[in-house]
Amino acid sequence: MIFHSEAGSLEHGGDLAAARRLFPHAPQPFIDLSTGINPHPYPLPSLAANVFTQLPDSAAQIRLREIAARTYGAPSATHVVCAPGTQILLPLLAALVPPGRAGVLGPTYSEHARAAALAGHAVIDVRDIDELRAVDLAVVVNPNNPTGAMCSRAMLEEIAELARRHNLVIFADEIYDKLILDDGAHLSIAAVAPDVPIVTFGGLSKNYLAPGWRIGWGIVSGEGAAVNSYIEGIHRLLRARLCANHPEQYAIPAALNGSQDHLIEVRQKLRSRRDLTVNWANNTPRVSCVSPRGAFYAYPRLDISEGDEVFVKELCRKKHVLVVHGSGFGQKPGTRHFRIVFLPDEQILTKAYAAIGEFLNERYS
Repeated sequence: MIFHSEAGSLEHGGDLAAARRLFPHAPQPFIDLSTGINPHPYPLPSLAANVFTQLPDSAAQIRLREIAARTYGAPSATHVVCAPGTQILLPLLAALVPPGRAGVLGPTYSEHARAAALAGHAVIDVRDIDELRAVDLAVVVNPNNPTGAMCSRAMLEEIAELARRHNLVIFADEIYDKLILDDGAHLSIAAVAPDVPIVTFGGLSKNYLAPGWRIGWGIVSGEGAAVNSYIEGIHRLLRARLCANHPEQYAIPAALNGSQDHLIEVRQKLRSRRDLTVNWANNTPRVSCVSPRGAFYAYPRLDISEGDEVFVKELCRKKHVLVVHGSGFGQKPGTRHFRIVFLPDEQILTKAYAAIGEFLNERYS
């Protein structure tokens, strides 16, 4: 998800410094709708000074994994691995699956494809669930980034049945599982298929609105005979000193055992901003959008003749609004999209959408 110019490249994720280098004459300040950083922080605990000056305590690490195991219904702490963010876990745990074919159900976050490729897998961009029968590792992001879509029980059961028939390992990225915007709770594929080998990824950065605390985890589930060797591989990694940053580990019990009341207000705000975004998109010429059900992303479709990478670059240059081009997420060939992060307040979103509407009218009318 990078676009290039003679001045350099701009990756997705709110790199405003890069945007300023690329477009020094663009109006300032930029309006950033590109990044997944939540501006509504969880009330994390204060830390004693000595946690910054001592090495991690192995017994404390086990207790933290026990808390995560109880929260997510894992059999024991041995089924949990913590790390400084889920991104570092993706290629490491993918490497424990014998090299083969990895199917990433898309469009979705491109880091999964990169991680699987880094681990030695041939990566397939999967559009139809039935295509997973031809892979060894299936990656499912639920709720999804960038679309905000959620898998139904029927979809999860279909994926699980394919895994049983074809001996698949499933990576389930469920890091947005508490940010459900419509009625109903999130349904984890590990709950639907407790017998299937699954690694469920989660963390603090999204649900607990603490992206600076680089804490992520993977929860292994499945029948013992199928996952025991995988769990042993994980613990070989742990013995090699893979662990989460020591001070930030104290955030895990505070978040998982603490009050979840912050989510009530967060979801209310996100619903309002989601509705504003979808209403704007579906009432703007050349734009349409399916309403996201989870997370804080919208993925509007564009009816334009040029590529969405050009659209995003010129929008940034002309209107100082930074979004992400949809082609970076593995969209359906021939379509054009862009991703919006609707975390900013309504006033900022309204200003940004007015600027995007002006740009569409000026460039494509």
